[in-house]
Amino acid sequence: MNEILVVGSVALDSVKTPFGEATEALGGSATYASYSASFFAPTRVVAVIGDDFPQEHVKLLQSRNIQTDGLQVAQGRTFRWSGSYEYDLNEAHTLKTELNVFETFKPRIPASYKKSDFVFLANIDPELQLDVLRQVDKPKLVACDTMNLWINLKPDVLRKVIARADFLFINDAEARQFTNTAGLIKAGRTLQSWGPKFVVIKKGEHGSLMFGKDAFFAAPAYPLEEVFDPTGAGDTFAGGFFGCVAKSGGDTSDAALRKAVIYGTAMASFTVEKFSLERLKALTPGQIEDRVRRLKELTHFDLV
Repeated sequence: MNEILVVGSVALDSVKTPFGEATEALGGSATYASYSASFFAPTRVVAVIGDDFPQEHVKLLQSRNIQTDGLQVAQGRTFRWSGSYEYDLNEAHTLKTELNVFETFKPRIPASYKKSDFVFLANIDPELQLDVLRQVDKPKLVACDTMNLWINLKPDVLRKVIARADFLFINDAEARQFTNTAGLIKAGRTLQSWGPKFVVIKKGEHGSLMFGKDAFFAAPAYPLEEVFDPTGAGDTFAGGFFGCVAKSGGDTSDAALRKAVIYGTAMASFTVEKFSLERLKALTPGQIEDRVRRLKELTHFDLV
């Protein structure tokens, strides 16, 4: 069935941008990644929520046929994040982080999830990412994401995680930081040399770069006239990308991965059009295909 297991955070986000704000909206790395991936392949999620977590959010995930048996309910308050953006929407300013039940999160992979074909380790402590890899049974492909906090605090553990991953997703600032390299091409190749077969560097509104063994692909972001909230766009991109790979049964040919980049790009472009998952909730497969075709048209040219 090409199931995708997503392990990460589920949160309640309060976000303010120059174009509006949302209070305690559904967020978290596992939320965005699993919701995006579910458009392409059967998806199951493992995360922790507090006993205050709105059941309407659980029902929303289930409405996308995302299996939620791995949502661990702990006594206490759900993980909360508050942030703001100025007109440079590539940079989030964290105003407040309340880990709450997420602080003591220990992923427990249900028995029915252990044989998942595809495992996506969304942004969580790399110690927990390693623990998940110890619990699953030989998946076809493993992907991981990370952030600057873990690069600062646990670089050696993070190196162990990415050495066991087939795909590494990382943003441009983190790639430069982790490799102590200014140039993204060199940074990407350095990260590849640490173990992952493929490295995807996310550049926000400037698109993405994908590095393979003998391949390199650069894709622009989808051009939008209005962007309301970039929160979760990177996780949505990764979920769409990995979902596309899973839908193909794990095809990692150059052509298949270029296609995955474009589908991930399309998914991220929908996310930023509204706050939280509001745009994704109304998204249809036909709209995804239309945007993918538009991206192809925008980037095609003929050599005369």
